[in-house]
Amino acid sequence: MTNIIDRRQALALLGLGLVAGVAGIMPADAATSRKQQTYSSGEIVMAGQKFFGKTTRGLAEAVEYVFSNQGEPTAYIVGEEGSGAIIGGLRYGEGVIYYKSGGRQKIYWQGPSIGFDFGGNGSRALVLVYNSSSPRDIYEERFGGVEGSAYLVGGLGVNFQKNRDIILAPIRTGVGARLGANIGYLKYTRKPSWNPF
Repeated sequence: MTNIIDRRQALALLGLGLVAGVAGIMPADAATSRKQQTYSSGEIVMAGQKFFGKTTRGLAEAVEYVFSNQGEPTAYIVGEEGSGAIIGGLRYGEGVIYYKSGGRQKIYWQGPSIGFDFGGNGSRALVLVYNSSSPRDIYEERFGGVEGSAYLVGGLGVNFQKNRDIILAPIRTGVGARLGANIGYLKYTRKPSWNPF
């Protein structure tokens, strides 16, 4: 009788051990799966260096700043844009969005701004994208933010834009002369549009 009780206890303990082992593994697997769906800072810096070329002084620091605020992105956009302002301003851009899951698609953006802002610039933009699994999450949505910019030749700027839980963090290197601060939004679309609203 004692042997039967001992065996039952041993089987119960073994079963509990297996359940605990599986429970311990599951979070690690979930973390690994999530990790595979996001970009590391090294991957983003490498993509930025390929895109920006020699004008990347400070890029690693800008990426680390964004990562320290938001963590690892699920996607990024590389593209070019132009903007100008005399109190009110406009920005137009186009690029390609890359998802860690393997998707990539052409994307356009445009939007108005208002503030104490003067000048014009052409920029290359690397936009880190958070909490998005598909371009459908972004298309036709308006992402608002406050941007302080001091674009002097070869300048670099970072700001954050948000719509619901999706956060975009554009990192821009620009050529031109623009000084000031503004508030506005950008709308991301599948096709180019001259309408900034």
